[in-house]
Amino acid sequence: MKIDLPVSTVIAGLITVLVGYTSSAAIVFEAAHAAGATSGQLASWLWSLGLAMGLTCIGLSLRYKAPIVTAWSTPGAALLATSLLGHSMSEAIGIFLFSASLITIAGFSGLFEKMADRIPVNLASAMLAGVLLHFGIQVFSNLQVHAELVGAMLLTYVLMKRLAPRYAILLVLLVGVGYAQFTGGMQLSTVSFELTKPEWVTPTWSIQGIVGVGIPLFLVTMASQNLPGVAVLRANGYTTPISNLIGWTGITNFILAPLGCFAVNLAAITAAICAGPEAHEETRQRFKASIAAGAFYVLLGLFGATVGALFNAFPRELVLSLAGIALFGTIGQSLAVAMRDDSEREAALVTLLVTASGLKMFGIGAAFWGLLAGLIVRFVMTSRR
Repeated sequence: MKIDLPVSTVIAGLITVLVGYTSSAAIVFEAAHAAGATSGQLASWLWSLGLAMGLTCIGLSLRYKAPIVTAWSTPGAALLATSLLGHSMSEAIGIFLFSASLITIAGFSGLFEKMADRIPVNLASAMLAGVLLHFGIQVFSNLQVHAELVGAMLLTYVLMKRLAPRYAILLVLLVGVGYAQFTGGMQLSTVSFELTKPEWVTPTWSIQGIVGVGIPLFLVTMASQNLPGVAVLRANGYTTPISNLIGWTGITNFILAPLGCFAVNLAAITAAICAGPEAHEETRQRFKASIAAGAFYVLLGLFGATVGALFNAFPRELVLSLAGIALFGTIGQSLAVAMRDDSEREAALVTLLVTASGLKMFGIGAAFWGLLAGLIVRFVMTSRR
């Protein structure tokens, strides 16, 4: 039996993991340090997070035949990095378990999906475009500072989109890594590999921790991560039942929380890589890219003790530029869907601008506020007519 698994699909999964880890791993390190984690506990955090993301990516993608990509909660990690100071590691684990319980209830009860299903597709697409826009702009910001590296990647992308579009991102990756290695930008000699031994921490409960950290962790994960994650699926035409997706991420989070898994949610930015045309020409085959991402997540989780050193070996400009170039197609598609209805263009534009602005209030990110602003504008404009 022939298996349709083109190289571009595997590369999309690899890029998904590469971008996910390198763009926010440092924030996870800071969160662990805020809780007083030892080096072994930090490695256990990465082990449990990698396993959680890998299992949910593979299991949910196989079950629903859709590119379901999960990720750790980056805004959640940022919240923990500033809020866990003064809390012990055991109290932190209790906070993780509490937040995971709320995520599970919000998922399987259907409350989150009822809210998500009422989001217009054009506003969801505008929010997605706003989330991703920074990455597209970052490519050309990097071009100003690292003209040779980014210029070579951009030139490769344009040429390969004309000659062999299915393998364009693969060639961009190879050119970027080759250039970095040739110019001495890669520091692979400092990397050594060893399997991680997970460390169990028995939870303790603190009212101050639950109210002051647990509830905000739940809110920022749902509002700043899961909503954009739903937008990616909806904008790309996938009607996967959201309740089950959220519920299973919550259960996985709960089981692995004592080992350091603080929050797992639907991915947005990295999911767009697997859900876009660069992963596979056929929409119904793109779930294989998220399965590949899941396999890489599990692999990296097993070697969590050396993940930081490994990904620090890649120049940050290479990773950010690669992410932006890989998302060009998704950004364009999202903008086309967002602006196609003349009567709701203002609402979509407001959603796009607020989301792209990076506005943050009450610990909740710009994606939530952008969507809320767009819904308000849409309501006002529709009511007037």
